[in-house]
Amino acid sequence: MYRLAEVLGRALSARGYKLVTAESCTGGWLGQAITAVPGSSGWFERGFVVYSNASKCELLGVRAETLARFGAVSIETAAEMAEGALQVSHADVSVAITGIAGPAGGTREKPVGTVCLAWQGGPLPPHTRAFRIEGTREGVRRRAVMVALEGLIERLGTGA
Repeated sequence: MYRLAEVLGRALSARGYKLVTAESCTGGWLGQAITAVPGSSGWFERGFVVYSNASKCELLGVRAETLARFGAVSIETAAEMAEGALQVSHADVSVAITGIAGPAGGTREKPVGTVCLAWQGGPLPPHTRAFRIEGTREGVRRRAVMVALEGLIERLGTGA
């Protein structure tokens, strides 16, 4: 994870970009991974931990209609989180993570391990991804952070 954050930092710095994160199920783990890298203050603008639906709406402008129609764990919500984070920050690139880490909270339609991510800004159009991760709560959260970092690196056009 640290190596991915280092690669991301180099890619953002080379382009003069700043990053903003919007995290729900990872509870700030992505921000922690990023700030473990010395010098990250040069490319990490800020991070939002928006665990409740109210915080998603109040801080990032996620629409109540989106939450009611698609749920907090959806690519639609992740996309609005990523867009909102860009709008209320001074960043150039954003990533948003929302999911069900478990062990409870899953449904038949959205089982435990369902994670939705969104990336916005930089050289590519907005992108979302939904997937399911098998494993423990920690494992789901860890893998979601890694996928977020890998997606940012891919978006910036550099290999890890």
